[in-house]
Amino acid sequence: MKAFRWLGWFWPRSLAGRTATVLLVGLVLVQVAGLTIHALDRVDLQRFQQARDVSQRAFTLWRTLAQTQGERRGAMLAEFDLPPGLRAELGDEPSASRRYPPPPPPLLRLFRTEAIMSAPPRFRPREMEVSGGSRPAVMHVSLRFADGQWLNLRVELPPPRPWHSETFLISFLLMTVAAAGLTLWAVRRMMRPVRDLAAAADRLGRDVNAAPLPEAGPAEVATAARAFNTMAERIRRYVADRTQMLAAIGHDLKTPITRLKLRAEFLDDDEQRRKMLADLDEMEAMIAATLTFARDDSAAEPSVPVDLAALCRTVLDEAVDAATPETAERIAYDGPEHLTVSARPVALKRALANLVGNAVAYGGAARLMLTPPAAGVLRITVADDGPGVPEHELEGVFQPFRRLETSRNRETGGTGLGLPIARNIFRAHGGDVVLRNRREGGLEAVASLPV
Repeated sequence: MKAFRWLGWFWPRSLAGRTATVLLVGLVLVQVAGLTIHALDRVDLQRFQQARDVSQRAFTLWRTLAQTQGERRGAMLAEFDLPPGLRAELGDEPSASRRYPPPPPPLLRLFRTEAIMSAPPRFRPREMEVSGGSRPAVMHVSLRFADGQWLNLRVELPPPRPWHSETFLISFLLMTVAAAGLTLWAVRRMMRPVRDLAAAADRLGRDVNAAPLPEAGPAEVATAARAFNTMAERIRRYVADRTQMLAAIGHDLKTPITRLKLRAEFLDDDEQRRKMLADLDEMEAMIAATLTFARDDSAAEPSVPVDLAALCRTVLDEAVDAATPETAERIAYDGPEHLTVSARPVALKRALANLVGNAVAYGGAARLMLTPPAAGVLRITVADDGPGVPEHELEGVFQPFRRLETSRNRETGGTGLGLPIARNIFRAHGGDVVLRNRREGGLEAVASLPV
């Protein structure tokens, strides 16, 4: 198996490429097999034509000499213009059967048929000896005259040329190119529904309310599109039911929270009243954040051209205004002056604000670096100077309500939805957000965004 592992380098990765490769290889093999059979038939035909031509010439020579007296045959034979591949001499005995083995049956059959059986009875030689030569294309023929003298002939047939044709290679290439073009066109047409299905799945991953897939085409394609649309409708219904349930819970919780706030105002203990009101405010904030996360309003916002560089600077300016003077000095931007992308501006600003806000709150700094597109993807890196995150928690912090700071104090941490919301927004744009610890200390959030 290792010996054939190198074949995987040439094996296409796409279904369309593999299908086209198999069809083209099969087409070439069939063409080669058909042309080989055609070439073998041409060999037989050329042998037949060669034997017929040589036998007719040999018979003409024998008939001419047979009508000549024995003492004049030698002189006439010397003056005779023999064609290439045919040599003749006179002798008292046959040279064919004496020195050489029997010839190949096809040549013997052709020579006898053409040279002897087609001749008039009075001109047929009395005896004939035929043998093969040192090569398959050589025959030795001995014909006896009426007076007992023999005419010994050496017949050398030229090698067959089954591929000798000025238009053969051009015809083969034209047929191959035409068949390859038709094959590629057919495979492309066949794979189009698969590409459409993949594109629809990608759109559904970004927007649950994406347009349904057209249920047209062959029966199998229409069935797959119908099943996909049914699945998408079930997902939309599930998301809508969940959002409606959370909205109802949030709405129902507002009334008792309001009543608790009113009751807290009548407490005599100022400290207890302050703590209770703070807890109730935190509950309201958590409910509002939960509803925002579940509702995902960013999906309904249309994509428009956005100057991402200006948006990043705006987010950083707002972070500077809210930070302490010491922290504000460690908030910086590094990147191009302008970089236009197609995005949802409100949602993208919220995602960037969450990343910058986390860096300021937990790392005491926020250095945002915007990298221009490379291979169709741009990157936004937000680095801080904090303690970082344990390696086993780098992915876990993206779970909703997951906080490494467990006090649930709004002064030391939020609701645990900032990173999940940021990841959802970037993934809705076709990108992603990951965290990684810096070697020099601190944490950096790396967001990718296709352009």
